[in-house]
Amino acid sequence: MEKGHTGIVYIEYRDTLALFDQAGPSDGIIRLGKATRMAFYLPNPVMQIATRHFSFYRPYVLALLDYGSGNIRSVEKALRKVDADVQRFSSADGLDTASGIVLPGVGAFDDCLNAIEHRHLTTAVKEWIRAGRPFLGICVGYQALFERSEEFNSCAAGLGIYRGPVVRFQPTATEPHLKIPQIGWNQVSISQPNCPLFAGIPDQSYFYFVHSFFPRPEDPSIVAGSTEYGVNFAAAICRDNVWATQFHPEKSQAVGLQLLRNFVEYAEARR
Repeated sequence: MEKGHTGIVYIEYRDTLALFDQAGPSDGIIRLGKATRMAFYLPNPVMQIATRHFSFYRPYVLALLDYGSGNIRSVEKALRKVDADVQRFSSADGLDTASGIVLPGVGAFDDCLNAIEHRHLTTAVKEWIRAGRPFLGICVGYQALFERSEEFNSCAAGLGIYRGPVVRFQPTATEPHLKIPQIGWNQVSISQPNCPLFAGIPDQSYFYFVHSFFPRPEDPSIVAGSTEYGVNFAAAICRDNVWATQFHPEKSQAVGLQLLRNFVEYAEARR
């Protein structure tokens, strides 16, 4: 850093964080218990003091991919409620500094995939997942992990992380008047009780759904939770570093926040 310039750093001093302003150390000390990282702007003279007394950290954040999805604000708000240091990313620039990626989504499959490609995020997301780094997909962000969709004569290719199509609900012999889309609360039967996705969440908990389409994985072993709505469908998947849900955890009150907390803690532990 050049003399006189101000830079941003992450600092820790035991369990106590000290705040510096342009003139130097402030009169007070900010005590945040076990918190160990916070960003501060430090002028060069203070940097010389800080380097003798503080440990410096690479600034890890939880990356919320912003490609124009309509529900990003509610996802961001929910992540902050569970103490995530969340930051929006609309491109791959700086993505390697993240502890995990959250891909939200509402609307059409093609719109989602085309927007991700337009922002040059497609390759970055695939490489991230294949490198074994934490990933959470929500709603259309879950559907995007598969090969293709039957939605509105879809032409866009999915990310292809898993084999299988995204299909539409259909009326059945037992439910000929099935309401489509499914909107509202429904139970999730947990099929992978040891999956950290559902840690601290009782089986048959209610989550909030808004969708007409759902993935049909070819590999049933990735299914972590299923739901009945005309048919039994994969409401959530969990395989190693990849977690994804058809329901909206950010709209699912306490159990949804617990699921998001599970992912934040998982991502933090994998840094």
